[in-house]
Amino acid sequence: MLEEAMKLAVLVAVLLIVGAVVAIVARRRSVDEPGPASDLDAEADANRWVVRLGGSLAGIDVRAQAGAGGSAAHALTDATECLRTARAQLTKARTPDQYAQVTRTAVEGLHRVHAARTALGMDAGPRGGAGSGVAGQVEGSASASVPVRTAVSRPLDQVSRVVRKSERPSRTASRSRSVTAAS
Repeated sequence: MLEEAMKLAVLVAVLLIVGAVVAIVARRRSVDEPGPASDLDAEADANRWVVRLGGSLAGIDVRAQAGAGGSAAHALTDATECLRTARAQLTKARTPDQYAQVTRTAVEGLHRVHAARTALGMDAGPRGGAGSGVAGQVEGSASASVPVRTAVSRPLDQVSRVVRKSERPSRTASRSRSVTAAS
């Protein structure tokens, strides 16, 4: 009887050790895999791509959009549709797989924007999507001219004098309104 109990105890110990090894290996593999660590990370990543797509579309001048030829206009329309779809998907997404679909839709829209900008003869910007590992590179030097505006600084007490007394709401008027509303 004692021998059978010892055999059972050894068997249980071996199974526990094997289970622990399997758990450690599985955990290391999941840590090594790239991707969001949680649902919040997946949501933030998907949101970042949707915002990037929206910014890419907003960066195209309206006059350039109006004068867009067939392929550029089609690409801009597709990119706008991808933005709408990605935003709708983002509002409904709850799982990492759904957030990954949002990211794929937004990246597809970014590719459409890239094609439209190329067709319009504009700087296409950096190419790459989620997980491509491609970042924009600076080649050579660039300069930009910015129109200069002149700003006048005034002390705060002078600014408040600009507002005429008749434009300021009186305290008695607001009190009388609240008393009338209460009655």
